[in-house]
Amino acid sequence: MTQHPDQHPDQHPYQYTVLRCVPRVEREEFVNVGVVLYCPGREFLGAAWHLDEARLRAFAPELDVPAVRAALQAVDLVCAGEAHTGYAGAVRATAYGVRVLSDTQSSRFGFLKAPRSTVLQPGPVHGGITVDPAVELERLVQGLVR
Repeated sequence: MTQHPDQHPDQHPYQYTVLRCVPRVEREEFVNVGVVLYCPGREFLGAAWHLDEARLRAFAPELDVPAVRAALQAVDLVCAGEAHTGYAGAVRATAYGVRVLSDTQSSRFGFLKAPRSTVLQPGPVHGGITVDPAVELERLVQGLVR
């Protein structure tokens, strides 16, 4: 990886996506509830989230908040590589034969950032550089979710 001339040697590029709660997919209205950050240079994949239940209930009184919380907890498991514990390596059939899927931080981030039509959706992917991805994740949650 080529480093930008102005970039400090301890800084590493990262990507992040904001997790959105979309109670009624057809209306495309949402509330930010979390952030997933991936920094390969620091071997970091993490999520942080905050559910403001009063805000969510005002926004969507019919929303199943415990289901949203469970979905966010599942994101935590995916980040930690624990979502598929107990399962053997996954295999996917393709037009060219069978391929064993790898479970890496990169593939898990790819899964988490993929568009979907559910109550919990990722937003667009953005990037930056950081020395400490955990601190950057908390900064993003404070600025984009809380």
